[in-house]
Amino acid sequence: HGARGLDTRKIVGVSTLDVVRANKFVAEMTGANPSEVSIPVVGGHAGKSIVPLFSQDKAGATIPAESVAALDERVQDAGTEVVLAKNGKGSATLSMAYAGARLGKAVLSGLSGVPTTECAYVASDVSELPYFASKVTFGKGGVEKVHPIGELNAHEEGRVAEAVEQLRGEIEKGLEFARGA
Repeated sequence: HGARGLDTRKIVGVSTLDVVRANKFVAEMTGANPSEVSIPVVGGHAGKSIVPLFSQDKAGATIPAESVAALDERVQDAGTEVVLAKNGKGSATLSMAYAGARLGKAVLSGLSGVPTTECAYVASDVSELPYFASKVTFGKGGVEKVHPIGELNAHEEGRVAEAVEQLRGEIEKGLEFARGA
């Protein structure tokens, strides 16, 4: 991006779908109002790189420790769950559309002068990697603030480490592609 003169504050990867799924699953498990659940999802947007931080949400923090690993995996595999439910005849089109609209609204709100926070995959220094999904505040200049990951429990620390290892190779491949494109 730098060699091409692109502004990293305006390059945003969509990870909102994972947030939407994590919020829905936590609301179902806890009986919470879905509009009051806000699970940050950090890392990336594929398999083990998707790391929902259940401990950072009031409802999510009530999930019994013995249920967290399975719920974490359900968030990672939610797309496959939908395809299987549709017998291979479709995917999660409506939830993807909702997630895209939610991210678009956050970006447009920010650009119009109303700072709005949403999780997104951006150039970042919250991990050892050059790109990472975390909470981001959008403002008039695009990405105005990349929020720290925050306090993690032992499960989440392990999962973030796992995500970093997966993302390291993916990011390098993406950068190689960009250099050759």
